[in-house]
Amino acid sequence: MWLYLVALAGLWYLLRLYRERQVVSHLHDKYVFITGCNSGFGNLLARQLDMRGMRVLAACLTEEGAEQLRKKTSDRLETVILDVTKTESIAAATQWVKECVGDE
Repeated sequence: MWLYLVALAGLWYLLRLYRERQVVSHLHDKYVFITGCNSGFGNLLARQLDMRGMRVLAACLTEEGAEQLRKKTSDRLETVILDVTKTESIAAATQWVKECVGDE
């Protein structure tokens, strides 16, 4: 019985190791859209993904937040003002993303 438990634990460990080693190729060709980039986790994620070479489309609530984010990142990161409580703002951001990404 112990042998089965050890074998099961070993298989689980190998599966976990395999999943953690998977890497997305061609990061510089990928786009990611992140909301809430004024501060907090959204801001941190946008900066981290920009450093890794991804094209980041960052949605900020205020122009000041967008400007601060642009100062800290490369030209791969683009910002848009988005208030998720307003339908017009969501529609405008959706159109902006479609224009940025195109057919990719």
